[in-house]
Amino acid sequence: MTAAFRRRPLAIIAIAVLFTVALLALVGPAIAPRDPLAQDPAALLQGPSGAYWLGTDALGRDVLSRLLAGSRISVLAALLSVTVGLVLGVVPGLLSVFLGRHAEWVSLRLIDAIIMLPFLVFAIAMTAMLGNGLVQAMFAVGVLITPAFFRVSRAAALSVVNSEYIEAARLMGASTGWVIRRHVLAKVLPTLAVTTASMTGACLSIVASLTFLGIGVVPPDPTWGGELATDLTTLYDRPFGPMAPALLIVVTVWSLNALADAMRDRNARVVEVRS
Repeated sequence: MTAAFRRRPLAIIAIAVLFTVALLALVGPAIAPRDPLAQDPAALLQGPSGAYWLGTDALGRDVLSRLLAGSRISVLAALLSVTVGLVLGVVPGLLSVFLGRHAEWVSLRLIDAIIMLPFLVFAIAMTAMLGNGLVQAMFAVGVLITPAFFRVSRAAALSVVNSEYIEAARLMGASTGWVIRRHVLAKVLPTLAVTTASMTGACLSIVASLTFLGIGVVPPDPTWGGELATDLTTLYDRPFGPMAPALLIVVTVWSLNALADAMRDRNARVVEVRS
């Protein structure tokens, strides 16, 4: 862990939280104390107890088990969206700088069109056309976050495209792919890491919002957003029911944003030292 992170105790806390969430995503379904889909008519809307640590929902399902099992789906959905955004944003962003004005004009117009897409309407339309599944919904989210990655990669490429060492490499016959791999990616990666962390937090919030509305994951499959929606329908009987899924979402998103801030500060210090 670098000194920049050690000077930020919140960043250390964020890393610890994210490590815990990653662990839950890996082993959560295996360590769930009960079957997350099993219903118990004799234990409807129970409060926290020794048998049910976080209580039960309106169908008698163990809330803790559903949150643990839903960790994998929620985290993987956010990561899938970010991966789609990375692929669809970074590659065109870099190539738009090196492939000439026509490619630049086309890519910029496409990004402008994506920015104008209404988020919720586009997500619903994609799931309506392709089916209400996780991959379809997350692909829609990935497309919508593409402009963030496009702009970051394009800005980094523009900062070095006219550098003397780039011109020298071109004069010596270096291909565009070699120039990007050898010189441009080193400039892009630090900023791209910050964007990836912050966009993962944004995607996690979006995933929770979509699953809250029943988009992307079909009940009774558990997700954090789905559990929050279920608990809100029984708020009168279990006033503290929504706290557990809401806390998971909020703490995880905060941790990703705190990590992004720490990486951004570290990048700024590196630039100051070099200059």
